[in-house]
Amino acid sequence: MVLSFFRSGSVGLDHVVTKAVTMLGDARHSFDLATNALLSGGDVGVVSKDIRETDQRINQAERELRSELVVHVSVQGSTDIGEVLGLILLLKKIERIGDQAKNILDLAESGVVMGGDPDAEILIGQRQIVSALFQEAAELLAEHDDLPEEFLQRGAELGASLQAEIDSYLQSDRPGHEVVPRAIYARYLKRIVANLLGVVRSATEPIAQGDDNADDYGDLDD
Repeated sequence: MVLSFFRSGSVGLDHVVTKAVTMLGDARHSFDLATNALLSGGDVGVVSKDIRETDQRINQAERELRSELVVHVSVQGSTDIGEVLGLILLLKKIERIGDQAKNILDLAESGVVMGGDPDAEILIGQRQIVSALFQEAAELLAEHDDLPEEFLQRGAELGASLQAEIDSYLQSDRPGHEVVPRAIYARYLKRIVANLLGVVRSATEPIAQGDDNADDYGDLDD
């Protein structure tokens, strides 16, 4: 069910989702820059400042909007508390996605480069799939649509695939300096995908109706 303030048009919080879409765009920007540096071996210093400044901008927007939502509840009462809590959770998930993009940058800054590996094209294709999920999630937020089961299913399958990839690295005979960075990177991707699913779910299904399955979509750890 779509958040009630979208249906009624009277609560005046639709601008929060508009800003959340902008935050998602910023997070995708950081993700694309960080993964490009990791997978292409480009100059990390060129993108580092941009990514860190973008992350700070996302964090600041999350804090300001969260404060606004708290004030809204204190003034308007608890009528739409489920929807407001859903928005707070949605914003936090986007903030976490920005953190994960910064973590990928940290991998690149540590000297990890995957661009010359035999399966580099596969990794680039994987990165493009995840990047496209950002755009889909933003469009779903902007359209205020109902719960998109097909999107959630594809995302869940991608998350399962990434987990299988992580498991394969744990059992690999390859040297640790090769598989450990890959396992860490795959873990970051899995967290990003989980939080993108959580963003869409939080926007389309109030907390009161959706929190029983929150663990499936709420991968919020750093």
